[in-house]
Amino acid sequence: MVARNTICLWYERDALEAARFYASVFPDSSVGRIFRAPADFPSGKAGDVLTVEFTVLGLPCVGLNGGPHFKQTEAFSFQVATADQAETDRYWDAIVGNGGQESECGWCKDRWGVSWQITPRVLLEAINSPDPGVARRAFAAMMTMRRIDVAKIEAAIRG
Repeated sequence: MVARNTICLWYERDALEAARFYASVFPDSSVGRIFRAPADFPSGKAGDVLTVEFTVLGLPCVGLNGGPHFKQTEAFSFQVATADQAETDRYWDAIVGNGGQESECGWCKDRWGVSWQITPRVLLEAINSPDPGVARRAFAAMMTMRRIDVAKIEAAIRG
């Protein structure tokens, strides 16, 4: 069955490798159909992977090996809500430790340039709190972090 709405991610040439990585890291993720070029084409050969269907945390995606013309930017990111520090650390370490890079406020990039927000639910709840003091303190604490530290967010919530 073809999904009604699919996220398409442009890779230079490593869509299959990226899809396999995501499937190994995140639950409810898998690699699906792989479309290979039926003949030679200007930037490749017959048999080269052109697209890969995959899911990330249940979201249908397709990876397109489109060449070096376009790069990933922070204008698109996956936001992953985590249950606790252990889950936050597991995803962060997998992405950053596999050739990725840290950024600010829970953001990181994988080795293919795709941005990820690894965000504990406690932070999401706090910054959306109806109590402006809680929201302000949690937000201020987050602004000092790269990887989100759940204990520090919880301390900020308490004041």
